[in-house]
Amino acid sequence: MYRMFTGDDGESHIEEMDLAQRPDLGSLTNVAQVRVTQHHELRNMDFHPLPERRLIIHLWGEVEIGFGDGTKHIFRAGDVRLMEDVTGRGHTHRDLTPAAAALIILKD
Repeated sequence: MYRMFTGDDGESHIEEMDLAQRPDLGSLTNVAQVRVTQHHELRNMDFHPLPERRLIIHLWGEVEIGFGDGTKHIFRAGDVRLMEDVTGRGHTHRDLTPAAAALIILKD
């Protein structure tokens, strides 16, 4: 499980998380919406923050997320990411293959 967040520098950063450190994610009670998305066309998005916090569970395909420091991370089926970079410059997104994911939109 990974967390994307905005640092004091206004850039998005990534950290690996242990679910034991975030028990609030083990029993989600702050869910605004759940949806499954499929993208058969490959998307390539420049830097952008997300409009809301979300938990993304990758179902199939490969997605590359880029950060302001030039690093990139590839997510595959079974990977989970907590997206909290809702301010600042945000991250890049590039589909390496068609992909699908469950999106859990979180209330603040």
